[in-house]
Amino acid sequence: LALTTDLRALAVHLPYAARSGYITPTRLAQDPYPLVLFAGYDLVKDYSGQPFFDEWDFYGAYDNLTLGDVVWLDVDQAYGQGLVYVNTVGNAILKVDNEHSVAFGQKRASVRISTKASYAVGSLWITDMVHIPYGCSVWPAFWTTGPTWPNDGEIDIVEGINLMNNNVMALHTLPGCMHSTPLNQMGISGELDCSTPTGCIVTETKPNSYREGFAAAGGGVFATQFDVAGISIWFWSRPNIPLSITTAATSKSSIDMSDWGPPSASFPATTCNITQFFSPQKLVLDITLCGNWAGGPVAYSQTCPDSGPTGTCYNDNVVGPGDRFDNAYFEIQYVHAYTTGGVAPTPTAAAVAVTPPKTTSTQSPIGTNQSSLFYPGGAVGLHMERVAGIGLLSMLVGAMVGCLLCL
Repeated sequence: LALTTDLRALAVHLPYAARSGYITPTRLAQDPYPLVLFAGYDLVKDYSGQPFFDEWDFYGAYDNLTLGDVVWLDVDQAYGQGLVYVNTVGNAILKVDNEHSVAFGQKRASVRISTKASYAVGSLWITDMVHIPYGCSVWPAFWTTGPTWPNDGEIDIVEGINLMNNNVMALHTLPGCMHSTPLNQMGISGELDCSTPTGCIVTETKPNSYREGFAAAGGGVFATQFDVAGISIWFWSRPNIPLSITTAATSKSSIDMSDWGPPSASFPATTCNITQFFSPQKLVLDITLCGNWAGGPVAYSQTCPDSGPTGTCYNDNVVGPGDRFDNAYFEIQYVHAYTTGGVAPTPTAAAVAVTPPKTTSTQSPIGTNQSSLFYPGGAVGLHMERVAGIGLLSMLVGAMVGCLLCL
């Protein structure tokens, strides 16, 4: 059998999946495009401890991207003003200035950093956070981006505004990438077109993914798989972090994803060709204030009602004393980047893979009503047609699985 590039990708994924028992003819009938979980990823970069900030670039300019009311400091300014440092327990701190008053017409100091390294398809990113910034006007994000936005794609891993209750995950791309909600996704899908201003979004349903609840639970872990089969994002509150993650974090060893369970957000390649819409990605951490989402009239009124006398984000928050930003900081134990170790194949349609069977959650969604989101600059570009051949690929996958199950 002459394998195409897609089927070479399947040949990598299926032997592990079939022998593990996660993929069966019955499961394929129920969900023809389940998510792939690699048996192991190797650690390639450890951002933690005193050297945490050494391999990040500081933006060093005002927020001209989301029109926020901050100036993102350069490295010397950020250290000099105490907006970045490593605390006494070895965790990295990134914060908004909460010590100085800001006059009307001025912007408040904050930080945006991005990794010097870029990470290609076949990567896995895990971050352990103790605290995420929150509060009226506060807009934090942990996300990824390619060289040119939106041509090279964007993955929003941690993002929220004001007093929202839940983390929101999203992709931003050129037209042609759509989100089709798979059976194993635990979060709630919103907009499905990834080229719209909001991107294609999924709202977390697990408790304590944001705000005071996140901090009170001791924080948690977010993981993102950037794979030819799709992009998937997991969240675990501190008491629920898988043993594989805590073990790998301590030993700095390779990581096995087989105990992770279903993801919070899953964007399969069946309706978004990952290597077509995403180039290698840099990781980004930033905190802005107000801007065209947190400060937008609709979103602001919904997520910060009665927050001040004027009813406007800038006037009631940014201007004046800084103590209202005491909770506007990241505290991060580590960010780890992993790779599968090989050259990732390029799909022309969809690569199939597998996750353990979905379990039924007993947790009730908290604060999952979505605001009217807005992200700057609608993604524009040439229309990209979906690639044909998924039906043929499915038949070939079925035949390969049948053979593998006989091994």
